[in-house]
Amino acid sequence: MKKNAKMEAGSSSQFPDKPDRVKGASISSRLGSMFPKIEPFVPRIDHDPNDLRSWAKRTGFVSDYSGETRASASDKNDSAGFDLERGFDHRNGGGSSPKIEIDPILGRTRPNQGIEIEPQNQRRRKRDKPVLGDKEDERKVGLNGVNGNVNGVNGNGNGNEVPVVTPSAAEAKKEEEVAQREAKIEVYPELEEEAHGGGWRLPSEMKCGLRENPGFVPLMYYGLQHYLSLAGSLIFIPLIIVPAMGGTDKDTANVISTVLLVSGITTILHSYFGTRLPLVQGSSFVFLAPALVIINAKEYRNLTEHKFRHIMRELQGAIIVGSIFQSILGFSGLMSLFLRLINPVVVAPTVAAVGLAFFSYGFPQAGGCVEISIPHIVLLLIFALYLRGISIFGHRVFRIYAVPLSVMIIWTYAFFLTAGGAYNYKGCSPDIPSSNVLIDACKKHAYTMKHCRTDVSNAWRTAEWVRVPYPLQWGIPIFHLRTSMIMIIVSLVASVDSVGTYHSASLQINSKPPTPGIVSRGIALEGLCSILAGLWGSGTGSTTLTENAYTIDMTKVANRRAVEVGAGFLILFSFVGKVGALLASIPLAMAASILCFMWALIVALGLSTLQYGQTTSFRNIAIVGISLFLGLSIPAYFQQYQPISSLILPSYFVPYAAASNGPAHTGSQTLDFAINALMSLNMVVTFLVAFVLDNTVPGSRQERGVYIWSRPEEVASDTYFLSDYALPKRVAKWFRWAKCLGV
Repeated sequence: MKKNAKMEAGSSSQFPDKPDRVKGASISSRLGSMFPKIEPFVPRIDHDPNDLRSWAKRTGFVSDYSGETRASASDKNDSAGFDLERGFDHRNGGGSSPKIEIDPILGRTRPNQGIEIEPQNQRRRKRDKPVLGDKEDERKVGLNGVNGNVNGVNGNGNGNEVPVVTPSAAEAKKEEEVAQREAKIEVYPELEEEAHGGGWRLPSEMKCGLRENPGFVPLMYYGLQHYLSLAGSLIFIPLIIVPAMGGTDKDTANVISTVLLVSGITTILHSYFGTRLPLVQGSSFVFLAPALVIINAKEYRNLTEHKFRHIMRELQGAIIVGSIFQSILGFSGLMSLFLRLINPVVVAPTVAAVGLAFFSYGFPQAGGCVEISIPHIVLLLIFALYLRGISIFGHRVFRIYAVPLSVMIIWTYAFFLTAGGAYNYKGCSPDIPSSNVLIDACKKHAYTMKHCRTDVSNAWRTAEWVRVPYPLQWGIPIFHLRTSMIMIIVSLVASVDSVGTYHSASLQINSKPPTPGIVSRGIALEGLCSILAGLWGSGTGSTTLTENAYTIDMTKVANRRAVEVGAGFLILFSFVGKVGALLASIPLAMAASILCFMWALIVALGLSTLQYGQTTSFRNIAIVGISLFLGLSIPAYFQQYQPISSLILPSYFVPYAAASNGPAHTGSQTLDFAINALMSLNMVVTFLVAFVLDNTVPGSRQERGVYIWSRPEEVASDTYFLSDYALPKRVAKWFRWAKCLGV
């Protein structure tokens, strides 16, 4: 009997490394009379997750909710000597007695899982244990473990736990506040297993959730707010590429209208048939660098007639081919396999390199008119950072509308400078600044007038009030193998960017991550949307904008209907030619200063993806550092082989002219062009280096921060999951064959 009692006492041990054990019924009976009893947790249907976590921490229980989703919090697991792949690390020698774990929700014992993890609050209390104290305190510590938590036997010797010592009211209140704060903040690392299995969800801080219907008027407001916060990403790419292609101000206005139309159509398509997350689709900066490489090819520099249309048709053909490859990657299910190789350590430097690729363009363009660009950048920083917490009528206006507010203020300021004669030069024409290069006295002022004056663009005068963009408006696309090869690789990089956005957005809106099949479906639809962009001629492909995560975090609105209503407004605006003309009239220095902010934001969003892995791991920081350095240095090597280009092109376009003069010489001009172009793109080189290193350098799943995707079998069992990601019923029946797409 004594032996059995001892075995039972050992099996109920809560902490394997406790120095002293409480033995015998007499001691436990005395302790039972000394310590007040804690009422057991009574499960209820409408329980608050914060109450559950607070109760679990107070009583010393630890519930293994997160399962594999603890990957991002592996530094905590490492301190307990635990790894999901290796199991418990017996570094202290010897085994531990089996643990009977009580489920705080169901109130009954869980099956022995063979692994024992020391509770986080117990480790915290061990660190806070007083060094000095009287003998009475030492005796209590010896009996009760640390700070009063004790596991032993009671008077009847049945192996139950002795109630813990009740802490003071102030300590209990403080600990409860900490527990509740941790439950709210640690959204990703503490994502409960019950949430993966269809149980309760964490309380959301969103003003308007994914499937809520607040009414048409709030939806209109939320939709316009969403797109205004993304204005810097939606409309400024044509201001760069159209002048570089030799297009007129009217061409710039027409391309902006086309971008608005394509963005509206593709966003609605993705909302219904893609991942169904509230993500805006549009012309991505991922396609901007390869577009500039094709635009600045040697073959197009001497074109005089129809230069804009010819280069646009070349871009259309390359985008269509690359998009077909992306669609095949998604619809075939290959993307589901490719997902296993895409992790935060790959996504973070790749997305960051997209923004860093334009460092040679950003301020060199903005510097043409520092009296406008520097105040604009400063105002953007003040609105987005210093005034981000100021709320007006319950809305953080400065943080959400940093870009449109700064544009209106600085544009008004630039108008007064122009009207006041700040850019009037004797003998120089203000109407056509480019013609001033013909006059020696005005050559030095032509660049300033073009970048600073608010009246140099004739887009408003020449644009129609009503114009409907239509497919093939620039002519039949031109297909060349060399440009198609470039866009195929770029579409793969765009898919990697979208994967990171899918995962981040799903966690932000407090939904489960999509299944690999649903991710494949989203990538496939992005390919189809880019085909539409190629047919309409927007100049770049269409993909999920990286800035979506920033917008959802700012506005606290992640509503599918709001995004669709906003997309409808974009389509209506695209039919009004004067809207595109107004946006095309923004001075170039202002556009460049906004792009400096947007590209820096993309770098920050990319690096923020590292939060899902171990940011202190030498493996991870080495891979990210090497990838970014080589992603900048290798293209610089390829870009130096162009002595003639530096005499013809502006300095900010020279890095994008390496395709025609690079060091690669294989005997095939087509292959030489493709290799030189791809190796001169920072994001491509960064992606290749990070992809190879992350998938070859050893590292645990926790250390790498491997993305956790939902399991396919959850689709049928979880009604919330079906409502978030499943296709509409009338559409799903036509795609029953596509099991790999999660329909």
